[in-house]
Amino acid sequence: MSEEAVIAQKAPYAVDVEEGKTYYWCACGKSATQPFCDGKHKGSGFAPVAFVAAKTETVYLCGCKHSENKPYCDGKHKNL
Repeated sequence: MSEEAVIAQKAPYAVDVEEGKTYYWCACGKSATQPFCDGKHKGSGFAPVAFVAAKTETVYLCGCKHSENKPYCDGKHKNL
């Protein structure tokens, strides 16, 4: 049986990102620095999702960890 991600919150995180910068989204839900990885996934089957900001803007990152469009929110939290 595979481990399931912890739901950090049932809403997206609005985050300001900078063009060209790499970010690491927490996939396990255990990070104390949500929505970003702090390494708490170590020893589990999870790994952070790296993404590079295409432009400087506010993005909405998944808080429930169940999005089909990781790391971005797709509204799946509304059904949990």
